[in-house]
Amino acid sequence: MIGIPKTGALEHGCISANVTTGYRFTTADGRPARLAIIDDQGNVVEAGESVAQEAWNVCIAVIKNFKIGQGHIVVHSAPPGSPSESDRRSAGAKRSQTSPKR
Repeated sequence: MIGIPKTGALEHGCISANVTTGYRFTTADGRPARLAIIDDQGNVVEAGESVAQEAWNVCIAVIKNFKIGQGHIVVHSAPPGSPSESDRRSAGAKRSQTSPKR
């Protein structure tokens, strides 16, 4: 899916999110609500903040894994553009080989 997906389709609830605070669940009239996992028999298997946190973590992991796979996130051992440790070591060895003897 390209673009921003449509939201606001729930009749009796509202899900919102903020990158710094995670998900927020409310009823349509603004009362606090909880996220739950419900099995095929209608039983609440798990509910509450731990479910919301797990859902948020899965969402973030999916985005990060996608971006890593697409090359949008790259892990560097040093800031991009700065010499790496191995570059510094080899530069030091070259200097010691080329520096004049006193």
